Amino acid sequence: MALPFSLFLALRYMRPKRSFVSLVTVISVLGVVLGVAILIIVLAVMTGFDNMWREKILSFKPHLTVSSNDGRVMDADAETLCRRLEKIPGVTGAAAVIHTLSLMRHEGRVSAPMIIGVSPNRADRVSRIAESLAAGEFRFNEGEIVIGRDLAYALAMRPGDACLVYSSQNVTREDEMHLPEELTVSGIFDMGMKDYDSRFVLTSLDVARDLTGIEEGAEKIYVMTEDPFFFSVMKERIKDELGGDFRVTTWRDEDSLLFQALANEKGMMFALLSIITIVAAFCIAITLIVLTVYKTGEIGLLKALGFSPGRIMGVFVWHGWIQGALGTILGIVLGLVFVEHLNEIVGWLTRFNVEVFPKDIYGLDGLPAEVDARDVERIAIGVMVLSTLASILASCRAVSLDPVKALRE
Repeated sequence: MALPFSLFLALRYMRPKRSFVSLVTVISVLGVVLGVAILIIVLAVMTGFDNMWREKILSFKPHLTVSSNDGRVMDADAETLCRRLEKIPGVTGAAAVIHTLSLMRHEGRVSAPMIIGVSPNRADRVSRIAESLAAGEFRFNEGEIVIGRDLAYALAMRPGDACLVYSSQNVTREDEMHLPEELTVSGIFDMGMKDYDSRFVLTSLDVARDLTGIEEGAEKIYVMTEDPFFFSVMKERIKDELGGDFRVTTWRDEDSLLFQALANEKGMMFALLSIITIVAAFCIAITLIVLTVYKTGEIGLLKALGFSPGRIMGVFVWHGWIQGALGTILGIVLGLVFVEHLNEIVGWLTRFNVEVFPKDIYGLDGLPAEVDARDVERIAIGVMVLSTLASILASCRAVSLDPVKALRE
């Protein structure tokens, strides 16, 4: 199959030669490769952060939360409310909970975690912490607690150890004396997220009531659904079932600032790093301008032979488009390979005392990275559009050459 003349001549000009034009061409292609690879790597990390935060939050927190409009303890029977909620299509579990700040002391060490009291027979319906146990058992018998790994490390505690828990009521109520509760660690969970592993303690609803002075009822009802991203519809279903006496919030409402910040940061990073691809497109334009200078005589000859300006322009457009396509393909391959081995590379750097992703700062076990096909598609299309525009602008010089003057040069 015969190639179009413009493409044939463009491929001929792409042949490697020991010349300045070949060197500039290689540099231009490398510029596109690095620009595309960096964009893919950075956006993959940003996408990984977004998905990781969402997964961690949905593993620990409920999909929806039901509470009273005034924020006080619910007067209605909590167990009855849970049963009503579980009859709603799409709801997989519900549990009454009580939150309270506390002080925990063990062997002279003190920490101030948030205690979450939940019904022992309903805890596994509204949380996946049981799937993340690092030691012990996920059990809430009388006087037992389940704590995070980082909190256990801070207090030097293991399953079976007992600690004293002081209620925040000691501070808020001056007219009453609340003695500390002695609670035993039954299990230690590891969610891979420092905010959860160091700040939260799970116990039974009865223990939480003793700590807070609540005789009955609950502060909130945790609700889990079949699809956490179907939260808008489920929110309306719960409102229709319970009426206007209760307030319903979703996981997206609880952490809206976090996800909005991640989305804005990803967009900002994409905009800033796109400058690299724009520079690479300028490199392609410079390559074509240098090429037209070197091929001035040939351009004049083609015009003298009657080749139309469009066909001559096509030679250089094809040349720039091939550079862009080659750089894009190699950049995508390089970026995907880098993302695939990202944590291995980060681990290798730690051997040279280069701490790329310290958990003390980011609160995570590893560097999350996940490639989104839509991001790769947008990057490839954007780079090819820039390469094509740069090629068209640069090839205008070849079209504007006078054949007589070009043959004299």
